Amino acid sequence: MRHRMRGRRLGRNSSHRRAMARNLVSALFRHGRIETTEPKAKEYKPMAEKLITLGKEKTLHRMRRAHQVLGDKDAVQTLFDDIGPGFRDRPGGYTRIVKLATPRLGDKGRRVFLELVNFVPKRAEGGAEPAATAGEED
Repeated sequence: MRHRMRGRRLGRNSSHRRAMARNLVSALFRHGRIETTEPKAKEYKPMAEKLITLGKEKTLHRMRRAHQVLGDKDAVQTLFDDIGPGFRDRPGGYTRIVKLATPRLGDKGRRVFLELVNFVPKRAEGGAEPAATAGEED
């Protein structure tokens, strides 16, 4: 029986899962979007949501709690300076999971993007400039 068994094992031991969680959520805060597998995204999305809720208000206690979970000063700084204030008026639902069409080549794992809802992808280098709007003058 699996009564009261929470969370996915993801083929790793507990310390590896904890380290992977820190790395994935830190990368999400640093880059705004990460590509991972569907089970990992579903497992660590609530962790990211709770940290963003902490990041809405910058107090010493909240910063220490976030640093205890993440262990990365740069990610905590980004969370409290950029991400948290951007979601101040939003009551929840800060991340989304976008499924990708093609599976991973090696093992056919289901790939997804775990991204912040206000994430705007950057244009590729050398891409066309966006067209000027009518009435805009230099």
